[in-house]
Amino acid sequence: MSPGGKHELPRGLADRVAIYTPHDGASIPNRYYYEADGETPRVDPAVLRKRYVQMRDWGANAVAEPLATALGLRHYARCKIARVLLDFNRFPGSTPINNSEPLESLAIGRIYSDALDHNDKIELLDTYYDRISASIENLLGDGLMGIAIHTYDETHASKTKRADLSLISLPLSYQRESRLTYGVFDPMYPDHLAESTCSRILRDRVSLNLERSGFRVTHNHPYPVPDGSIEMRAQVWHFFRFLRQRFERAYPETMDLTAYRSVWTLLLDTNLRLAEADALRSFLHRFRRVREQNRAGLDAAVRAYRHVRTYLTESDVVGDYRRSPERPSSLGIEIRKDLVCSFDPITGHPRRPNKAQQETANRIADAIAGAIATYIDTDRPVYEKTREIQLPPIPAGSDLA
Repeated sequence: MSPGGKHELPRGLADRVAIYTPHDGASIPNRYYYEADGETPRVDPAVLRKRYVQMRDWGANAVAEPLATALGLRHYARCKIARVLLDFNRFPGSTPINNSEPLESLAIGRIYSDALDHNDKIELLDTYYDRISASIENLLGDGLMGIAIHTYDETHASKTKRADLSLISLPLSYQRESRLTYGVFDPMYPDHLAESTCSRILRDRVSLNLERSGFRVTHNHPYPVPDGSIEMRAQVWHFFRFLRQRFERAYPETMDLTAYRSVWTLLLDTNLRLAEADALRSFLHRFRRVREQNRAGLDAAVRAYRHVRTYLTESDVVGDYRRSPERPSSLGIEIRKDLVCSFDPITGHPRRPNKAQQETANRIADAIAGAIATYIDTDRPVYEKTREIQLPPIPAGSDLA
């Protein structure tokens, strides 16, 4: 891709904006398509094809590419592995064969639950999930915003038509319980930070621009952000990185201590992939028995964890992070599939997008890019100047008359 788009961002800021498509990949490596003999399919091809077509976010790349171009980005990121095999937008694990709730599925697809053995699944996560994780961490590491482009079906199960687009920023567990489900991430993460994965100003600017461009937009419908999504995991990861920077600035002598490094490994393990982090997590929060030779190290890590938690409680870290214009935003955008691609009415298989659909994809990309540029150029500087303004106290009852 060549920078130089209609809404081109300043280079320093453009490098901090990430556009990615986690579900528009088509690849199933032969290693997982065939049995060990290299000839027998692991999954019935007809079953696999149907599920593959259902699960792929057809047309997401067709929006992400012109969006990145319009903003003058060097590239956008796309996951090439087919979602039917591996979904990086979920926590690692194997989805039970009888699971019917997509928001609670795990990374390895349902139809591969019995088709892959234990070693296959370990290899799949080690080889692809962790490689994608490293790429995403590099992409979002010092970012200001991450925009995930998805597409969803034209109608609900009730056959009523969905909105043209939906902006997704409310985590699933917060929608259900007004807090994160205990144990999903470390409980040191403040629950109220989970009320949104994205700046409301940015979200509403994108919504307004799309509506002005003739598209019907809804928010957090028909589903919210899964707890295991990149958007939610990134929010927790960014906060604990912020906390670590502040803590180590206050206590530089802890930087090389094994106990503190173990605590940061635990807190930053938002992908739930590290056995080292899980060992401390289970000892710290589940009070599990450990081998005597490991006890001293774990006890030291618990003391370090309490030190970090006390610092968090007694400092202004949470407030500073919550109000900071540097707090990264993670926004998922769902686009109705029929706007950007077509399907054969008999086979259900996708067709090449026609000229009108290509133009629609470009219009959507242009509206989103314009909103992001306006947010960075206009909204964010205003927010930076006014974030310290305090609202007046609510008057006492006697003052209301």
